[in-house]
Amino acid sequence: MESFLPAALGELMARHINFIINKCFKPHTMVMEESLQRALLRAQVIDEEAMGRQITNQAMIQQLGMLRDAMHRGYYALDAFRYQPHCGEDCNDPAIRGMLSLSKVPSPKEPYFFSQTAQSRVQLQDALDGLSSMIVDLNESVMFLMSYPRLYRQPYSMHILLANCMFGRHMEAELVVKFLLHTPPHCSRELEVMPIVGPPRVGKSTLVAHVCKDERVCDYFSEILWLCESDFTSDELAGRQGCGMKRHNCMPNLNRGKRLLVVVELCGNLYEDAWNRLYLVSKRSFPSGSKIIVTSHSDTIVKFGTTPALTLKPLSHEAYWYFFKALTFESMDPKKHPTLAQLAMEIARMLHGSFHGAHITSYLLREKFNIHFWFKFMCFLRGFIQKHVSEIGVNPFDLLNQNRPVRHGRMATPSEDLIVCHQYHRSSQEEVPEIRIQDVLYGSTKRHGKFEVLVWRSQIPPYYSYVNVCEIRERKITGAKRKHPMKDRTTF
Repeated sequence: MESFLPAALGELMARHINFIINKCFKPHTMVMEESLQRALLRAQVIDEEAMGRQITNQAMIQQLGMLRDAMHRGYYALDAFRYQPHCGEDCNDPAIRGMLSLSKVPSPKEPYFFSQTAQSRVQLQDALDGLSSMIVDLNESVMFLMSYPRLYRQPYSMHILLANCMFGRHMEAELVVKFLLHTPPHCSRELEVMPIVGPPRVGKSTLVAHVCKDERVCDYFSEILWLCESDFTSDELAGRQGCGMKRHNCMPNLNRGKRLLVVVELCGNLYEDAWNRLYLVSKRSFPSGSKIIVTSHSDTIVKFGTTPALTLKPLSHEAYWYFFKALTFESMDPKKHPTLAQLAMEIARMLHGSFHGAHITSYLLREKFNIHFWFKFMCFLRGFIQKHVSEIGVNPFDLLNQNRPVRHGRMATPSEDLIVCHQYHRSSQEEVPEIRIQDVLYGSTKRHGKFEVLVWRSQIPPYYSYVNVCEIRERKITGAKRKHPMKDRTTF
């Protein structure tokens, strides 16, 4: 009781101050909201026009990348202001309304924290100022856009476009294309190599696959080979036995005098002697103008490059929300479902930037477009994350990205755990499991022992199907003697 009274008085005082601030500044806030909305529409027009053209100017590409970043920050600030900690008319359950009001604790460490106070207005103003400045800087560049040739593209809706194209890597893709189309001097016999590094599952293979499908790249190279470290264990390229992507013949003819592109995908480190063997064989055999791209999550490959390495970083929190919102709501307007939008923002924050998590979760939420289910899912996901962080000190999505075992609960069967043992991908020609991961995690499907589940089938190059090896285990009922947490962890 002694601790309850000060907390209640503090809550009343905070609400009173917020009421006064909102009442005084509401007209100004509405003006900022409308101005930001107009600036976002203009930025989106410029962005979509640029995406439909074949731009070669690197400075303009960099400017457009900065515009996209400012646009994502603007949409995030606007949505955070509109939906947090708002409980709309579509939520009639007092328990959910009460939990939603407490679901997000403001933290200065977050890029934005959700409250309709003076801080929210500062965030709106910062987003508006940054976006308006970018649009002004692009005024002259917009006129030059008309001089670039158009790319053929169907007029997709945004959610279809994001589900069927590479998101957030346009500037990086153009940098790779520029490297591939660069013509070295005739006197140079150096075989050019570009390293691409970044964390696991950040989109390195997807980026290279999209670049290899670019018409400019296809017209420049006669053959494109995909290799992994197991394909060059000797001085002879084992990649001659097959290739994952081709321009003409699947069997490369190294002596016919046409350019080759070799993409080397590494899962771990590559020893320098193995690289030297590959490089020397390639330099002797490949025609002039051939190129090599090496991808890995290890920075050790940077020293193999003849050009500065391209480093891929995870999407910003704002860009990830833009992507997740488009996939989750599809053609529906989030403004008509403010409580669902609030839940979606909290769920997106907990997914820790996972592309697989975004596709799995958005599919699940679309299938059950219901406030009670979304709220139940949010609580389940939060408990899953908090348990891992408290016991191991690591976010489970980080473990999944590192392909390490993770113990996951089952929402429909709380008495069981699902152990995700490891993950891998299959090509589009290989068979995949019929059972889906969402049916095991959030449905009543039950299997005994270890089994494979389909996590996600990508609709964009390289069209991988991602598969998890899982195991369902009954939770042990603990009695008076509690096992040490370290012993529990050894069962992973």
